[in-house]
This record gives sequence, structure tokens and C-alpha cells, in this order.
Amino acid sequence: MSHRTRAGLLALCLLAVLWGTAAFVPLPYVTYYPGPTVDILAARDGEETVQVDGHEAYYDDGELRMTTVFVSTPQEDVTLPELLRAYFDPDAAVWPRSSIYAPDETDESNDRQSAVAMVSSQDTAVAAALTELGEEVDPIVEVLDVTPGLPAEGRLEVRDVLLEVDGTEVADAQDVVDAVDQARAGEPIRFLVRRGERELSVDVVPEQVGDDLRVGITPGVGFDFPYRVSVDIADNIGGPSAGLMMSLAIYDTLTPGSLTGGFEVAGTGTITPAGQVGPIGGIQQKIAAARDAGADLFLVPADNCDGIGGVDPGDMRLAKATTMSRAVDTLATWVEDPNAPLPSCEDTAS
Repeated sequence: MSHRTRAGLLALCLLAVLWGTAAFVPLPYVTYYPGPTVDILAARDGEETVQVDGHEAYYDDGELRMTTVFVSTPQEDVTLPELLRAYFDPDAAVWPRSSIYAPDETDESNDRQSAVAMVSSQDTAVAAALTELGEEVDPIVEVLDVTPGLPAEGRLEVRDVLLEVDGTEVADAQDVVDAVDQARAGEPIRFLVRRGERELSVDVVPEQVGDDLRVGITPGVGFDFPYRVSVDIADNIGGPSAGLMMSLAIYDTLTPGSLTGGFEVAGTGTITPAGQVGPIGGIQQKIAAARDAGADLFLVPADNCDGIGGVDPGDMRLAKATTMSRAVDTLATWVEDPNAPLPSCEDTAS
């Protein structure tokens, strides 16, 4: 065997070792894949997803599907083969980790943020639907999350309405933060809360965590509604991006007749109490998920229109959504004539 042949074989062996090692080295990227879709008008475990108490509920045919994305978690190792697989998948996407997650973000902190966002999004979706129906909706401050292992666990609960802290009326979430900051470690803080139909006085002793005093709650904006409406979404789904679809499902449940005309409608978008639709992440993956689920129409937030180039919707129509009210009108037009012109991302007008 010549020196040149031996050198070539050695180089090939080193290259194989290099590629083998590289295949297991974590890379600073995040992958996106289409996730499952969830019909918010359907029943889950024998119970309707949208539940109403104090108002007539109408459960009709058709589907309103929220869409999800499988995203690699903050602490998940994304290796070269996984990165290449996502890169060459037309329905997947690859993003730098730094553009998706904070440097110190963990799987646990990300899960908690998503859970808080879902609680807030559900309340806002109810507010948007009831506002569209002409109901009066008053803002309140409520508990959006209780952190396990901190003093409020077992004392305060998610959706407790915060009325007073140490005798001071709560006007916004910052009032709660300020009250905790001004407290003393080891001395109880008295919370006056409304839980269901009852008012309760609850003492919580704050704990020093690093440089801060904490009781372990996340206060945020909620709403006083004229009757009870809730949306029962599985705990493993989080984030605010289902706001539009939840608000449409609530509106459909509170009004006679089918908003979808018996068809399958999917979509995405955050929602404000006034019904303004906002952008979300993973728009291409959500369109692909809805297409694969057999949806007939997909509602695209107007601010995501620039991100849908290259996605294949198949036979599914895409319609632009700017507000909940316009989305309701779009569905009415489409139900009457599935071939009718609809607001689209090619339109220059909002």
C-alpha cells in the first residue's frame, strides 16, 4: 500500500470520526414542525370544550380548529441530523435559538410562561366574544399562575380575583407587585380575594428569593363577565395564539346557528378584548397542520401575511383576519358562497 493510499484512508477515517462526532453535538437552533389541531367546538372527555353557565348555549355542526406547532424546547439538544431533517422538510422551519428563547430560559420556565399566556388568552377571548355581542365587560386583576414551592401554593389559586392587598384596593397588577416589594420577610401579607361567589381573606408570608421578596403568584388582567364562560383546553397546550379561534368558538356557542355552516375552519392569531387580531409564530407550520387535518378555510392574522410565502395550503382557502368582527363577517360570506371573494393577504386594505 502506497503512502498516498494510506494517507487517503487515514483522512477518510478522520472524516468519518468528525462526522460521527458532529452528529451528536448540540447546535444553537430551534426546530418547528406542524402540531395537532384542536376543534374547540367539540366535546372532550364527555364535556363540551366551551362551557356556559347563565346563558343559552348552542352546540351546532362544524369545526373551529386551533392550530399548534411542535417546537424544540429550550433545553432540548438539536443535533446536525435533526437540523438537516427540518431544513429539508417543506413544512418545517429552523430558527436560531437566540431569536426564540432567552439565554437563561429553561423547559420549566417556558412551560409556566405558556400556561400563564393560555389563562390570560382564554379570558381575553371570552371578553372579545362578549364585547362583539354587545355585553359589558369590566377589567379586574386576577391570579394567572401560582408557582409551586413558594408561599402562595395552597393558599391562593389561579383565577382568584385580587381585591385588596394589606387593606389597599387593587387597581392593577403593579399594585400587587408593589405591595409585595414593600413587605417584610417573615411578616404575612393579607390578600382579600374573590373565589367564585365567595370573598376570602388569605394571609401569605413572603419569602426571600435572591434579592426579591416573593409570594409566588403572577397577577394579571382578567374580566368580570355577566355570566360564566370557560374554554377547557388540554394542559399540554399553552401560549396566546389560539385567542381568535377561541373567541369565534365562544361567539358561535352563544349564538343560534352554525358560524361555520357545518364546514371545518381553522386559524390562528392572538386577540385583544376589543377584538383586534395579532400575529403569532410558526404560521407556515400551522397552515400545514390545518391542511393535513382537512380544514376547508384558514384564517391568517394580517400581520402574518408576509410569512406565508412558499407554504402549500392544498385545497384549503386562506383568508386574512384583522379583527374578530371582520372574521365573523368573512365566515358568513364564505358559508353563503364558498367561492365568494374573501379578504386575502394580497389585499392592500385592512
